[in-house]
Amino acid sequence: MKVVDIADEIYRELGSPSSESIAAIAFWVRGNIGTMNNHLNTDYVVNTNTYEIEQDTTMNDAGTAITILESSVLKKMYEIHYYDKQLRNVLAAASTDSVIALSSDGSSIRKINKNEQAKLYLSSRNRLGDELKDLIWNYKTRDVQPLQVAGDDDESSYVKPSREYIRIRKY
Repeated sequence: MKVVDIADEIYRELGSPSSESIAAIAFWVRGNIGTMNNHLNTDYVVNTNTYEIEQDTTMNDAGTAITILESSVLKKMYEIHYYDKQLRNVLAAASTDSVIALSSDGSSIRKINKNEQAKLYLSSRNRLGDELKDLIWNYKTRDVQPLQVAGDDDESSYVKPSREYIRIRKY
């Protein structure tokens, strides 16, 4: 999957905001592949010729492309970044806008309450952070297999005792 494809999906899922562009999102995606790798314990890189996101070929011979599982983590990471940016903008504007409502001679002016808007962005950002943690945990535990089975809890180690060795103890 190409960087621009993921950026286009992010742009459309956010509702095509006028403050964002696909090029800016693609730049962010290219710059945050390493963060995704740290979260997921993967080794994806951006191919400089095709701008495909694929596994690093220094570790193995075939570079496999990124799947929708990894791209969903990237999308969630960008959503958190987007709401962080919105929150910063609102908090910066809150210090200059002190008038909430003004009325005079039959006309009125009402400004948006920046504190309430900041609370909304903060709760959205926190919810997205929890969703990202869940995505990462589910990704990591998806294909987990035990490294070894220790103990005698399988059928091969069970030996049926003969009657001679069974003693019944009475109390």
